Amino acid sequence: MADTGTTVIALVQMRCEKGRVAENLAATRANIEAASGRGAAIICFPEMSITGYANPVRMPEAVVRLDGPEVARFVSFTRDTAATVIAGIIEDNPAGLPFITQVVARRGDLVGSYRKRNVAPDEVGFFAPGVDAAVFDHDGVRFGLAVCADIDEPKVFADCAAAGARVIFESAAPGLHGSQAARNWRSGYDWWRGECQTKLGAYARAHGAYIAVATQAGRTIDEDFPGGGYVFDPGGTLIAETVDWREGLLVANLALTGHG
Repeated sequence: MADTGTTVIALVQMRCEKGRVAENLAATRANIEAASGRGAAIICFPEMSITGYANPVRMPEAVVRLDGPEVARFVSFTRDTAATVIAGIIEDNPAGLPFITQVVARRGDLVGSYRKRNVAPDEVGFFAPGVDAAVFDHDGVRFGLAVCADIDEPKVFADCAAAGARVIFESAAPGLHGSQAARNWRSGYDWWRGECQTKLGAYARAHGAYIAVATQAGRTIDEDFPGGGYVFDPGGTLIAETVDWREGLLVANLALTGHG
């Protein structure tokens, strides 16, 4: 919490190389420290921020367990901050295809997780969908989670709002189409910004909730990501955003009153 009646959030716009878990964890730690230093109460990373957005068949090393050392390392980074931190993994599923999962940690504990419910058409051969909505509390402020293609499923946001979420964090990694050599970063960034403004702005307005977006950014070994940090207020207005597709933090004050 910051000033009375406000909650400070930080959205991480980050490059996450595929399968480079140690490298991504180092960047995660640095971003947690930077965001905490700016007073963030809730810090949100993009989809698959720890593992990178990898094909689990080609890169099985990117598939991790909730109780594995990679998640434990991430959770340990929250011991020295009061912030609640949200980060992304490819989660091992003993029963079948892996899940696309966001994990939530605070003060050295794994608070819980959310599995992406709306698996995109090009993901269905590699990932299993989750089933349930997930909401969490930070000092009396309830928030929900959504992941990337969930943007096309209104029920995900409706379920979070019905469970009392006043903020919904959308963690994303929408891969850009076309040749990397001919990449137009501005057009890719503008495309994702438009998707968020049209769809998430409408959900924010419909449910009277803030919606905040954290997106993977930059070039990986075989795919580019547009970046984009956005905050929509309960009226659906875009009130804060990153200036471009480069890595960095978007820190915003939300008019929310919590209690501890």
